[in-house]
Amino acid sequence: MDITRLTIHETLDLLNQGELSVFDVAQTYTDRIKSLDGQLDAFLLDHTAQALEAAKTMDQKGRGNAPLAGIPYALKDNICTNGIRTTAASKILGNFVPPYNADVYNRLSQSGAVMLGKVNMDEFAMGSSTENSAYQTTKNPWDFTKVPGGSSGGSAVAVAADMAAFSLGSDTGGSIRQPASLCGVVGLKPTYGLVSRYGLIAFASSLDQIGPFTKDVEDAAIVLNAIAGHDTKDSTSLNIPKKDYLAGLKDGVQGMKIGVMKSSFDDGVQPEVQKAVNDALDAYRAAGAEIVEVDFHYLKQALAVYYIIACAEASSNLARYDGVRYGVRAEEYTDYIDMYYQTRTQGFGEEVKRRIMLGTYALSSGYYDAYYKKAMQVRTLIVEDFKSVFAQCDVMLTPTSASTAFGIGEKIGNPLDMYLNDIFTVPMNIAGVPGISLPTTLDDAGLPIGIQLVGPVLGEDRILKAAHVLESAMNFRQYQPQL
Repeated sequence: MDITRLTIHETLDLLNQGELSVFDVAQTYTDRIKSLDGQLDAFLLDHTAQALEAAKTMDQKGRGNAPLAGIPYALKDNICTNGIRTTAASKILGNFVPPYNADVYNRLSQSGAVMLGKVNMDEFAMGSSTENSAYQTTKNPWDFTKVPGGSSGGSAVAVAADMAAFSLGSDTGGSIRQPASLCGVVGLKPTYGLVSRYGLIAFASSLDQIGPFTKDVEDAAIVLNAIAGHDTKDSTSLNIPKKDYLAGLKDGVQGMKIGVMKSSFDDGVQPEVQKAVNDALDAYRAAGAEIVEVDFHYLKQALAVYYIIACAEASSNLARYDGVRYGVRAEEYTDYIDMYYQTRTQGFGEEVKRRIMLGTYALSSGYYDAYYKKAMQVRTLIVEDFKSVFAQCDVMLTPTSASTAFGIGEKIGNPLDMYLNDIFTVPMNIAGVPGISLPTTLDDAGLPIGIQLVGPVLGEDRILKAAHVLESAMNFRQYQPQL
């Protein structure tokens, strides 16, 4: 039995039956990381020694009733951990050790999960390929010459390569769903405010959301149960009754209306991706769902709206990295103005600088109304568009990404081409609605294809139930990377 191939719920069953110890599980994952990560470069910080000690202690004291007791996971390196270095994959935070924990880290610790380490990402979560990390380029486990997607590429690879039972990432415009699609795992972006952002290093505060990467849909529901909930330290956190996302998960989709956009697919969509969408719709028809065409008017405008708003918020959020309060400071400078200049010039990567400048321009006098204000007005139209869509259907289905994984270096020199990777994912962040990507099949080159399911605000139970049906029909778990 390969412990690392097991899902969370399969591992929990064996732990509860006494057929595995927590140390067995942690040691197996530790060995897997040591044997593979030198090739994949997913981890930025190795915490396996501490994980093994925690596992020993848990075996001695007992696992209790904690829902994730003994389950090893990886954490995206923009989620703060008290006393453990957190860099957001940026040189400017190369020496940053937070004095507090993110709310999600506390919740996972209380649930008994064991952290194996921090994983790579695009710097400050700005990117779609994990090539913008200041430290290393993470490889796709299905093909080491391909990108894993981004910005949560390390989180996706850790799960896809069985180096963690699950991981957490953050999604500002598709940064969970797109790498999940490219790496062949499940990735869930919850409703904005369902999961606390406290302790998440901000990129664009009105768009950022933390969510899980898992090996199957049931695992996504298990992790969401653990991390969702109101947090008084986050002013945008929703104060609502907790749901059990496992309840009704396997009820099927008989009578459910699955919406598909009338004009969502153009010449830019890879033919195998289009076929995967059609196969998914056929699977839903066979399961008793009704397929309805819906009008979504602002798909292409959403991309422009997203990059104006996200860059404007990044410009504001990243002003705090000045070499004075915390983080790295340039060693040589002439005066305090030059210290700011040298610190930010040396500390930020090219993509981060590009987005800061774009955002500063959009917010500047004389351009605010033309860019930022207009983008916020269209954002309202997109929110209304989603309300109209979900008056016609229960769940909407789209590709997650227009193509499967592209080559390392293929798009890094063309920012516009890179930004187009987000066309199917950014509308959900703009509107704050939940979305899930799950793998369904492989393309002709043997690379995973992901399908995205989108629900209304707080519709996680709907999309999880619909995803579970599609997952059962497609049986993607029969495939695995040849590592």
